[in-house]
Amino acid sequence: MIFAAILAGGIGSRMGGTDTPKQFLTLGNKPVIIHTIEKFVINEKIDKIIVLTPKNFINHTNHLIEEYILYKDDIIVIEGGRTRNDTLMNGIDYINEYYGIDEDSIILTHDSVRPFVTHRIIEDNIDAAKKYGACDTVIPATDTIVESINGKTIESIPVRDYYYQGQTPQSFNIKKLFNLINSLTEEESNILTDACKIFALKDEDVYLVEGELTNIKITYPYDLKLANTILEDIHD
Repeated sequence: MIFAAILAGGIGSRMGGTDTPKQFLTLGNKPVIIHTIEKFVINEKIDKIIVLTPKNFINHTNHLIEEYILYKDDIIVIEGGRTRNDTLMNGIDYINEYYGIDEDSIILTHDSVRPFVTHRIIEDNIDAAKKYGACDTVIPATDTIVESINGKTIESIPVRDYYYQGQTPQSFNIKKLFNLINSLTEEESNILTDACKIFALKDEDVYLVEGELTNIKITYPYDLKLANTILEDIHD
């Protein structure tokens, strides 16, 4: 089976000026999270979509799905976790409990606040996860990368040609991901920022999938303004 996990467990503390998590803010004429879910609903290869939200937003998310999405039978809303990786693990545990984890099933993990993911990116993730077992959506870094350990002075300026900016989806063979997560030490678990780092820590290859400049993550108020501009351009 092919699963999509929409990671909506965050509270959006960096958005500022609102108590509503950023994934539930309005973009155009509907919530950000609905735009995102719709991109996966229309892909016929995806069997189940698991949306992971804060516990107190589960009912709200279900109501939004009921209101905006026509084909919703394959969408499940469950509680996310304290961290991004806890949220991901909740999704994997749900899959394991209700569907089982076999050798061939894959999972696409996607930020709920990246509403402009394209059909091509999703298709490329499915193909790469099937073929390689793990992939990350990236775009080449356009700005100079500066390393500073102390936050005050420059340690080094790496060659930009070798660096990429990570997006999502990040997609995996579920069994391989599950086994690697369970092999992590406590120290390794504490330094994780995303699922691809699990593979990097264990010296496992992660294939690169080409992203898009418009596949932005809505984190700050400016991002929401930019997203509305992108949406207007799409509709024109």
